[in-house]
Amino acid sequence: MNSINEIKKQILSWFTKPEENTFAINGGNLKPGLELERQIGEQIYTALQGNIVEQVLHKIKVSGKDSYWRSAMEGHSLKIDKELLNDLYNLCQEVKKKLNFDEPVDFYITGDSSVNAFSLASDEEGEPHIVNINSALFDLMTREELKFVIGHELGHLINKDSALARLINFVFPRDSKIPVTLQYKIRLHEQLAELVADRYGYIATGDLGVCVTAFFKLASGLDLAKMNVSIDALIADNNKRLEYFLKDKGLSRASHPVNPIRVQALNLFATSKTQEELQAGMDELIAILLKVGSCELDEHIARFIASAGLIAASSDDGVCEDEIKEIVESLASLKIFPRQFLDEIANGNVGEIFDDAISNILKIDPGMRDGMLNYMISIVLSDKLIAEDEVEMLYKFGESIGYSEIEVATAISRAIQMSYVPSLESIC
Repeated sequence: MNSINEIKKQILSWFTKPEENTFAINGGNLKPGLELERQIGEQIYTALQGNIVEQVLHKIKVSGKDSYWRSAMEGHSLKIDKELLNDLYNLCQEVKKKLNFDEPVDFYITGDSSVNAFSLASDEEGEPHIVNINSALFDLMTREELKFVIGHELGHLINKDSALARLINFVFPRDSKIPVTLQYKIRLHEQLAELVADRYGYIATGDLGVCVTAFFKLASGLDLAKMNVSIDALIADNNKRLEYFLKDKGLSRASHPVNPIRVQALNLFATSKTQEELQAGMDELIAILLKVGSCELDEHIARFIASAGLIAASSDDGVCEDEIKEIVESLASLKIFPRQFLDEIANGNVGEIFDDAISNILKIDPGMRDGMLNYMISIVLSDKLIAEDEVEMLYKFGESIGYSEIEVATAISRAIQMSYVPSLESIC
């Protein structure tokens, strides 16, 4: 039986990012990792109490629980063995060597018509990781394109994000309700991890054109040779579609970034000579992934929530933690980093931001008056204490957006009946 310290050491190794290898790219030396992806991964791991949860899961596995995925692969898929599929086995090993990855990996082929592949990090020390490639890919991809796919999946293992995904899926099984803020961060981390894995795929093949055609095939399921489509035409089309996202019209809300972002991100990786040059180009693309709101109104609402919350919270003796929590939770549906956004507003001219947000919201959608007033009331009630100064502030705010005192008083009384809970300190 492993000691607790040994278990902790093993678990830490699953989630600690490795010392990144530097690869010679376009005459320069670049690292495939993204700092923002690493930071968000650590935040998610800490939020999910990963060190504790993994110790508990390890105990279950030590007691003999079977590995579902390994059983499924061994029982229903074809393992890529040297004796059975020598050429394909050598291709997989070639990619591993190219990526300087020496941990054991079992490669499998599954009979599946969907154009897909996946990787699973091992959950036992010394046990091989799993990389599965659906059979449809072999009908569609060239040998070089398969290198990109295999390199991409190995990239997830090298980057340790497959292990983090396993933790997330355990804490939040399918159909579980994930807190909004964490939900957005998980999605952002998944998207950034895909961009990192793409870089490993590129390193595996060393040919940007191969990566582009692989993306096209994954997206369309079409064979380029039959469609008579050139690489230049594909890249020109990608640039045209990328412009749509750069002009704040498109959102990338799936677990994988949209292909225009992925292709351009790889283009930057393939053509940049320094890490600084690469990061400068990536900042514009990552800004697309950071977008949550879908229109101009959403940005005005976020600015209103932050500034109005600060004004309402400070209208009595000062801002308390419950009030900050209420503001941050309200911002969570509009910002991936709500607390950071709130801090930025707090460091600006809050009153000016508040007035500007109200003016723009009412100009675009006057029907939002009720929601604005109710939000201000919710901040006042969040600390479980209602001060006269706060009520006076609500009357003034209500008047500024066209409500009478009676209408504001009615809204306050309704909120008290529906959600007010007295502070325990006031009755002890």
